[in-house]
Amino acid sequence: MADDNGVFPLEKLEGRAVLAPMAGISDSPFRLLCRRQGAAMVYSEMLSAEGLARGHGQTWRMAGYHQEERPIALQLFGHRPQAFAEAVKRAEELEPDFFDLNFGCPVPKVVRQGGGSALLREPETIAAIARAAVGAATRPVLAKIRSGWEVGLENAVEVARILEDCGVAAVAVHGRTRSQMFSGRADWTVIARVRQALAIPVIGNGDIKSGQDAKRMIQETGCHLVMVGRAALGAPWIFRAINQALADGPAIGVVPSWADRLDIIREHLDLMIAAKGEGRGVLEMRKHLGWYIKGLPGAAKLRQELMRAETKEKVLEILSELECSV
Repeated sequence: MADDNGVFPLEKLEGRAVLAPMAGISDSPFRLLCRRQGAAMVYSEMLSAEGLARGHGQTWRMAGYHQEERPIALQLFGHRPQAFAEAVKRAEELEPDFFDLNFGCPVPKVVRQGGGSALLREPETIAAIARAAVGAATRPVLAKIRSGWEVGLENAVEVARILEDCGVAAVAVHGRTRSQMFSGRADWTVIARVRQALAIPVIGNGDIKSGQDAKRMIQETGCHLVMVGRAALGAPWIFRAINQALADGPAIGVVPSWADRLDIIREHLDLMIAAKGEGRGVLEMRKHLGWYIKGLPGAAKLRQELMRAETKEKVLEILSELECSV
């Protein structure tokens, strides 16, 4: 899917909903599952530009992906422009469809190091990073931003224009400031203003919880794609729901029955174990299991049992008990 001239191939995507990059969540198994559930594109977890530039083993392993996940963007974070350039040059051998520059992460650990949304206070550094990455890449470079550092200091339009001028092929905009983190309501008008200001594709992010939300965001902002993050946790089928809503299809079947959900959970568990081995796979699956059963009768008690499960067999045993009671 990579376009050598640096243009984002929007027309080649199958659908208009993409999976957001989420640290500790959007690993290869989850990305693959979401693609199978209708996500048009996926992003990797945040990858340290410094780590990739230095060939750090763990960072390099996190950058790996399954061919079925394509199209995929490898998302880089950091502060030093030269590190981004070196990271892109090294990661070119992985042949991702896109690279993505993180200027939106609000997590204190990242912000304290001058990365993520901290860079919204340094447009000149954003420009230097974007030029360095675009100059080193042979495929489109994307970027993700927030509306600004804090309410009253929203500079998303300014930053987005800088990114476009530096050769970035598409910009994702989260309609919250860094100070808001994930609280309050996302301001979609910021996304609309960025869309009006740019010639390149804009991806809208924030408060997409259903197919109708996605449809409304596209109608209200004019964004080309929508990005789904937290709403996909425990509900990866949201991408099918969005695709159905955008096709003006009926809402029937967009929320699967428990039997169908169980099939998806088993598939997710199998993907985890195949990628990471049974011990680590089950361990890392625990948080997803908690999200999958949230709101079901007796979920609190079952969650405690699932958090203690150490084998695939035990997880399936607990889930089978739940199947009989739903």
